[in-house]
Amino acid sequence: MQPQERFHKIDKDFRNPYARDRDRIIHSGSFRKLEYKTQVFLNHEGDFFRTRLTHSIEVSQIARSITSELGLNESLAEAIALAHDLGHTPFGHVGGDTLDECLKADGFSNGFEHNFQSFRVVTTLEQRYKNFDGLNLTFATLEGILKHSYPYHKSFLPPIIHEQFNLDKHPSFEAMIVDRADEIAYTSHDIDDGVNSGLISFEDLKESELAREILAKVEAEGVGEENDEMFRYRFSSHLINHLVYSLLEYSTPRLEDTDNEMPIGLEKELETQLKKLKKLLFRKMYQHKNIVRKMYAGKQAIKGLYHGLMEDEKMLPEFYYKQLQTRKKHRVIADYIASMSDRYALNFYNEMYGKL
Repeated sequence: MQPQERFHKIDKDFRNPYARDRDRIIHSGSFRKLEYKTQVFLNHEGDFFRTRLTHSIEVSQIARSITSELGLNESLAEAIALAHDLGHTPFGHVGGDTLDECLKADGFSNGFEHNFQSFRVVTTLEQRYKNFDGLNLTFATLEGILKHSYPYHKSFLPPIIHEQFNLDKHPSFEAMIVDRADEIAYTSHDIDDGVNSGLISFEDLKESELAREILAKVEAEGVGEENDEMFRYRFSSHLINHLVYSLLEYSTPRLEDTDNEMPIGLEKELETQLKKLKKLLFRKMYQHKNIVRKMYAGKQAIKGLYHGLMEDEKMLPEFYYKQLQTRKKHRVIADYIASMSDRYALNFYNEMYGKL
């Protein structure tokens, strides 16, 4: 037998539709840029800290584990998870809020909203095919990116979105799972990054009933805080496991109830504990002066880029400059800024105005 005879010809795509969605997302330019987009800490502050890319991978892992146990579609959950943050601007939520303020101050009432921007990235802004825009993803993946867990009523949505998506309905169970996996991932890894950076301590976290319960589990293993890296890892592992197993226990019987539009969740007491933990993180860490200073610098960069490009649009790359012939200038500039990594945005700002 000749060596080539060992291989058979594949005439069609052997992947399922949602696996194909996942692959198209992974190979998009917008996905690669997530490596240099802020989660909480700016990328250049250290190799350890999470970025939008590592966060998306962690969300995907948690979502796949949950969907697998519930007998749902893992590839659909993975595709939604990997794409859910594609629309984020540089500098996290501060960047998005600032871009929204800039647009609205100029009379562009639609503003900026990162969920819809993620949807626009995969349906319009990514250019991968000759005859149409976007990544050509399935309806279920697009719906999950757009809605997350809930009906999605926004005044800025164009009529075609209302026509194609029932905005009064919840999305798939897989989309709901991604939404909760997102919450589980950022709560656990923000604590890990926060403790590692010295912005928050486990002593601070003892204000939270949920954190105290998780700390007790770590200590029961005989791991002490003197072993800093292992202690942080064990805390994150126990927190994720606790929330995932609690979610599975709550959600499994509710999936069979066809009248329950939101079967994915946690028991009321645990929901309350988790909300209190998140409020503690907001107060102690996200509002820490070191974070606020960095985000303020990011905010000024977004403002400077927006106003500079509005004043002289010739600084736009050719891909965006050509769009000025058919699209509103404000939106083209917003799309360009939203596509930037933190590093690119800071470099461009410094080139415009001098070092920030």
